[in-house]
Amino acid sequence: QVQLVESGGGLVQAGESLRLSCAASGSFIMINTMAWYRQAPGNQRELVAAIRSGGSTNYADSVKGRFTISRDNAKNTVYLQMSSLKPEDTAVYYCNADIWAVGAKRGMDYWGKGTLVTVSS
Repeated sequence: QVQLVESGGGLVQAGESLRLSCAASGSFIMINTMAWYRQAPGNQRELVAAIRSGGSTNYADSVKGRFTISRDNAKNTVYLQMSSLKPEDTAVYYCNADIWAVGAKRGMDYWGKGTLVTVSS
């Protein structure tokens, strides 16, 4: 069974940095795109950043220049380095990955349970 487990959330002050990690485990053939989403109270879940297997990335306009997504394919892990954090970055951050599990006919979307990031002003 494929699982995504996030870590690294917490409470920080505005202007500080935080790094999130998400590790994939289980039996799979390959991991395609990995991404981070977030959902603030009362808001819809939104894409924060994504990174493809080849390394290309894209970011939400609101985090460009402040957040950096990266991945370690040997560890099946994706990271989100968040700098210059703002109170409006407060949200539950979810890891997402397109993973081709063993026995599956194609890649499927998997989600972590989320990790809370709170930025105080």
